[in-house]
Amino acid sequence: MADASQRRGRWRGGGAARPRGWCCSFAGVPPSPDHRLLPSAASVPAAASPAAGGGGGGGGRKLPPKSPSSLSSFQGSPASSRLAGLGGLIDPRRILSPGRVSPIDPDESFPLPPPSPLSLPMLPPAEEEVEDLVPTMEQAAPASAVVPLLSVREDDGGNEAMDLRLSLRGKDGRCLTMELESGVLCASSAFFADMAPGVGFTSDGGGASGKRIEVDGVENVEAFRTAVELMYQPEPVRWLATVGVSRAIDVLEVSSSIMFDNGIKACLTYIEAAPWNESEEEKLKNLFVRCTFDEAISLDVLARLRPNSRISSEDLIVHLIQSVTSSTNSGARKDMQSLVNGLLSKSSLYQKDFAGLNKESIYQICRSYFGKLVDLFEEATESANHTAQLSLATQSKPVIERISLQTENLYWLFEILVNNDMAEDFVELWAMQDRLIVMHPQASPMIRYELSRISASVFIALGKGRVQCRGDLRSLLFYGWFGPMLLDFGWLQRCSKGLDVRSLEENIGQALLTLPLKQQQFMFEEWFQCFASRGADCPNLTRSFQVWWRRSFVRSSVETRR
Repeated sequence: MADASQRRGRWRGGGAARPRGWCCSFAGVPPSPDHRLLPSAASVPAAASPAAGGGGGGGGRKLPPKSPSSLSSFQGSPASSRLAGLGGLIDPRRILSPGRVSPIDPDESFPLPPPSPLSLPMLPPAEEEVEDLVPTMEQAAPASAVVPLLSVREDDGGNEAMDLRLSLRGKDGRCLTMELESGVLCASSAFFADMAPGVGFTSDGGGASGKRIEVDGVENVEAFRTAVELMYQPEPVRWLATVGVSRAIDVLEVSSSIMFDNGIKACLTYIEAAPWNESEEEKLKNLFVRCTFDEAISLDVLARLRPNSRISSEDLIVHLIQSVTSSTNSGARKDMQSLVNGLLSKSSLYQKDFAGLNKESIYQICRSYFGKLVDLFEEATESANHTAQLSLATQSKPVIERISLQTENLYWLFEILVNNDMAEDFVELWAMQDRLIVMHPQASPMIRYELSRISASVFIALGKGRVQCRGDLRSLLFYGWFGPMLLDFGWLQRCSKGLDVRSLEENIGQALLTLPLKQQQFMFEEWFQCFASRGADCPNLTRSFQVWWRRSFVRSSVETRR
């Protein structure tokens, strides 16, 4: 009976029982097209069959007996076990070793080896074993459900020491049965301590009374199972590290619903120390919205979820921009500029709770850099002054590099303002830089073309319609910076520094066409003289010029005739 009990324990919850064995007669094979006798077998009389031991009388010829070694080697080979089930229909001598060819006389025959035990049919199990393998109605599950069995602990003798059966039914129809120790389960969870009944199922058919708990409508059956397994772990935090953060969050929710306090503490301890990805962080935030945990044990996790910083995101962005513009490492500056651009991008995932830039703070930075740029150009243009030469000698970096750094900062700040629809005031500030406009022709082309890079970015933004300014402001901008742009266009082609020169040619013409026709005529005349003398070193505004000509003369003459 002990063996029968062990067999029942192994098969309980394992699905359907083994099918009942089948038997057959060992009589001769009936004649059929599928059972044709070989020629050699047909000539052997019944007395010389393998069942008769290969001896006896009859008129059939007998071959000299083969050596025992060759016969035994064939019987022990893998091929013999595979072919034994054919009942001796294939002559064993026809299975040759690779590369060996030996003729076989079809008239010769010899006693075939006895069939291998592997070819015998499976005998039906005893009636007692068959009855043990048939599942009871309590263990039978729906056809669509899988009912695995979890044995959490076993005693030293190998017999099951479980006295409580926990049945879980998920909302998706999945079922799970677990046999547990009621003492551990009820001591770990107040929920199960209140639900544990006094009478339940009878295990092993021996009258051992057990308890039974059924839980319906489980949201996540696997997480519930993991939470129950956690009750039996000596080191729960270390064990949770093997299942990962996402599963630990699910277990935390289950532990909260069944009042498993030690499980809640273990989950929060592990989650706080483990790194999270974006989806796990959102999952944890949603859990804290639905569930309430003790503040003493969840404080560390909340510190990672809810920053208590008093500084706003707008002020922090301003600090980051100041750090980037004050950087002296060109490679790091480019990486940090890309990082800040990603933070400020409207399509960025970091824009979920972002209120916007502090416009006044950004323009305060722009004004400071305009002032530094004026000082640097004064320093560069007054090279005949001894004091200026002395100041140049004492600087750690050449004035060209410092001017390039300031113009790069202004160029980048203008892009940020354009992307955030705040660039109108920048256009006004740039149009009113009278001191820089006056010093531009006095400076070296190697320095002054840096100013035209800023002008180029402003003209492109106006031509694309990304910045809308008043008409008088656009006129002031062209009167101040259109001429310097024509002078520096050759340098912009050679040292573009990321500037799209073809885009500049197209959009500066589009921006020019937004002026009144009389002002357009003045600008196009200035361009025509420059282009006629300098050629490729001057922007090609031919298409815009033709548009202006049609609007000024062709259409006006047609209207006059009417």
